[in-house]
Amino acid sequence: MRGRAWLGAALVLGAQLRALWLAAAVEVHTAKEVVAVNGTNQRLKCTFSSSSPVSQQLSVTWNFQPEDLSTHEPVFYYLKEPHKPPFGRFKERVTWDGNIERNDVSIMIWNLQPSDNGTFTCQVANWPDVYGTIGEVRLRVVQKVSFSEIHFLAVAIGSASVLMIIVVTAVIICRQRRRKARDKRLEVADTEL
Repeated sequence: MRGRAWLGAALVLGAQLRALWLAAAVEVHTAKEVVAVNGTNQRLKCTFSSSSPVSQQLSVTWNFQPEDLSTHEPVFYYLKEPHKPPFGRFKERVTWDGNIERNDVSIMIWNLQPSDNGTFTCQVANWPDVYGTIGEVRLRVVQKVSFSEIHFLAVAIGSASVLMIIVVTAVIICRQRRRKARDKRLEVADTEL
């Protein structure tokens, strides 16, 4: 009977430790999707929260998965200081744009190309919180800015405003002409009498 009691206590303790471990994990926050224009620069924002203070062993790993789902490519690494990739498509096109004291581990991608379409992942380990969520940012590089609903609404409101001004101006001009014609008829009628 004693063995079963120990086994039950161990299972309960294990479940509690697992719950504590999950509660102590690093949480990573990113924008889910970013749209950028070909040839421009784009900041990929990544922030984190941790139950532990920021440690000297904090590490950040950025990777890239192209849309064609070929192999992951390293983009950037941070451990005590930023480390640019020594090779690959982002070798001379990525810089650190974060601030560790503010829990910001963002990067800047320069001179975006259509081949940069894909998913960027941001992973943070802050000892002893070494496990946690992985942030994902889907980047879409477009040739030109798309005509969004806000732009359409602004053009519609602007066009309607211009049309109203034209109609009001036409009504005022017509009334003035009628008034002048009426005044002229009255004047002619007065002179005939």
